[in-house]
Amino acid sequence: MPLFWRIFLLNAVVLVAATALLLLGPATVSAPVRLAEAAVLSGGLAAMLIANALLLRIGLAPLQRLARAMTTTDLLRPGARPAVGGHGEVAELITTFNTMLDRLEAERATSAARALTAQEAERHRIAQELHDEIGQTLTAVLLDLKRVADQAPDPVREQLHQVQETTRASLDEIRRIARRLRPGVLEELGLTSALKSLAAEFTSPALSVRHHIEPDLPPLGENAELVLYRVAQESLTNTARHADATRVGLTLERTPDGVELCVRDNGRGIEVATEGAGIRGMRERALLIGAGLTFGPAPDGGTEVRLTVPTPHRSQ
Repeated sequence: MPLFWRIFLLNAVVLVAATALLLLGPATVSAPVRLAEAAVLSGGLAAMLIANALLLRIGLAPLQRLARAMTTTDLLRPGARPAVGGHGEVAELITTFNTMLDRLEAERATSAARALTAQEAERHRIAQELHDEIGQTLTAVLLDLKRVADQAPDPVREQLHQVQETTRASLDEIRRIARRLRPGVLEELGLTSALKSLAAEFTSPALSVRHHIEPDLPPLGENAELVLYRVAQESLTNTARHADATRVGLTLERTPDGVELCVRDNGRGIEVATEGAGIRGMRERALLIGAGLTFGPAPDGGTEVRLTVPTPHRSQ
């Protein structure tokens, strides 16, 4: 039955019942209306309005649940679908909404996969150019400076040595940027060595990064390992830049369904309501491989990032 006729019949039932009570009941209306009669009529009207409101609330409850689902749905946080309730047009509307969500999540996953693949390819190209072009150019500049410094008088030689140190520091920074853009250690030595190298890279006098990586991790696949590395890299970057932390713990452990990466610091915490592009990027990467990603306060203060990656045979 269409929604219009269901609402019409609900109101008709209430009005018919009220009319029957007036016709068959002992109550009468005088002219002018007496106070007792006005009280009876007012009570009857209130009863009709309350009954009508209750019946409409029951009939429209599935639409209210659907409206709440529409306002809370986030494609980066796939959740349970609203239950199909009601009859006729209401049930059809909820079913259509669930089908639309399935299609949007599938399309977003496909587009995110293409975008992330293109992003990794672009990072690889930029890192290669930094290493081959700028890195080699600065290396040649260092050799020329050394040759000139060896032949220069003492006052000029000291200045040339300072220029050498500045150029060498720039070359080291370019190499560091290239390593972050293209994790060559991940391709060559695997995930365990890449995460250990990443922890050592972020360790400084102001920030202590400790790692615990279980041996004999299950095979995860190239995409899953890249997502694990990028999430760990982004988490450590956020900690170093924004958390004001002094300690960070990085763990990678086996779980019954796969592996779990945890990055926990003792900084000032994170505001969940203000997620930047980095966190959104991590969520998209997690969705790409069917992983679960959570952010929250650490038990001892600070921020905790957890990425749960299923093994390939469980994710299919």
